[in-house]
Amino acid sequence: MTGRQQLAIGALVAGIVAAVAYGGTHYLRKELFPVELGSKAPDFTAYTLDSVPKPKRLADYRGQVVMLNVWATWCLPCRVEMPSIEALNKDYAPKGLRIVAVSIDDPGTDSAIRAFARQYGLTFQILHDPTGKITDMYDISGYPETFIVGRDGVIRKKLMQATDWNTPDARALVDRLLAERTE
Repeated sequence: MTGRQQLAIGALVAGIVAAVAYGGTHYLRKELFPVELGSKAPDFTAYTLDSVPKPKRLADYRGQVVMLNVWATWCLPCRVEMPSIEALNKDYAPKGLRIVAVSIDDPGTDSAIRAFARQYGLTFQILHDPTGKITDMYDISGYPETFIVGRDGVIRKKLMQATDWNTPDARALVDRLLAERTE
């Protein structure tokens, strides 16, 4: 066997190994890298509701405590939860909490999302992910789903239902995370 043939076989084997590794991590991502307490929060891209939407990423909030809420205008539990999220925002935004609510409503529904935000008097960051990619990235099984992300980018709490953010337990969690400092 010539050197050129050996090189070709080596390249073929390397290509097969790379394809299997990529396929394995792509198709088994949820099993290999689950989104759970203690894991790094996946970076996502969603868009502002400005007349010219601007992309925002989780990385834009690096070093801050972030409450990431994934919701939709058609979701009744989301409607129930929003007033308590707004109350949390009013009390904790001045202390450093960043609330980011990502709507997974269909493309072309920005005006309905803006109307929803006006109806509920929402003053925190509302973004839109018309592709719904965040649902897959965060292994979301229903709406709303909320992730509390520490300054270190690690998921500290995951809630898979509407929550009353005015309870002492919810507020204590936010107080504790805001008090933490990263190195």
